[in-house]
Amino acid sequence: MSFASLVRRRLIGAATIAVAALAVTTAFAQSAAQWPDKPVRLLVPVGPGGAADTLSRNLSNGFQPLANGQPLVVENRVGAGGTIAAAATVREKPDGYTLFLAEVGPNAVSHTLAANLPYDPNKAFTHIIHLVNLPAVVLIRPTLPYNTLAEFIAAAKQQPGKFTYASAGLGNWTHLFMAYLNSTAGIDVTNVVYRSGAEMLTALLRNEADTAIITVSTSLGQIREGKIRALAGTPPTQIAQLPNTPPAAQTLRGFDVNVWHGISGPAGMDPALVTRINGIFNEILKVPAVRNAIVEAQAAQIVGGTPQQFDTFVKGELQRWPAVVKAAGIKPE
Repeated sequence: MSFASLVRRRLIGAATIAVAALAVTTAFAQSAAQWPDKPVRLLVPVGPGGAADTLSRNLSNGFQPLANGQPLVVENRVGAGGTIAAAATVREKPDGYTLFLAEVGPNAVSHTLAANLPYDPNKAFTHIIHLVNLPAVVLIRPTLPYNTLAEFIAAAKQQPGKFTYASAGLGNWTHLFMAYLNSTAGIDVTNVVYRSGAEMLTALLRNEADTAIITVSTSLGQIREGKIRALAGTPPTQIAQLPNTPPAAQTLRGFDVNVWHGISGPAGMDPALVTRINGIFNEILKVPAVRNAIVEAQAAQIVGGTPQQFDTFVKGELQRWPAVVKAAGIKPE
């Protein structure tokens, strides 16, 4: 074979590969543009009634008109600090029809707490959009006499192990934030597990637990009615809906946590599909009825943005929380 023939054959081969690659890329783009053509499941790692569930249903209300008339079906998968829902998500096809309401526990901490976690949060997810940050508040049951966080901390130091706090499970943010407060304040308050923020609030109202950190959106009504006492907000800035409740950072220097939620899917999702889903959820966050429900009723800060921004954020959380877990002395199960 002549040199010219060899060159010609290689050029034809390269051109054939390029055409095939273009065809595949075009097919992916067309498929992404048509998504969804059937209902989409959103797996939520906590039970009904809490802030995460409420957020999911607010998003669902705005989804269908922007998504080819297809519904966003909220599916509560409760247990193991959110890792049951997370593990179910990563086992699904990366086709965009099973999504996960991401949060700090299953996405950034649980691998440090569970010896046999069935997924690696560093590799198992495609991160699509950072939806919101939700402020939380330190609450105590109404029959306790303490009016400030400093007073409660002083009492807990005098009586180590006497007080209990409600959480939604090992590795859930309600557990992590309170463990963070425990270690920062140098107190020993015992964890009691419930299924959701709503159940945790009920436990306080019934005097079954002494304290908890719960989102403002879940607890605001009971706080305003005087049924429960708010001691401090978890963000370092004043929570507008609770003007008489100071930030915990005024008592515990450097204390700064927010509840964040985003949308993630299984690893390996096509970038064109990720862009499509990201765009739809960014648009949902702009729908007035959805935006008002999230900002006003849930006291949330809407974030939005690109998949790359959310991926970078989650990587930062993956670096931050294992150190907190170690400092708090939380042991893997």
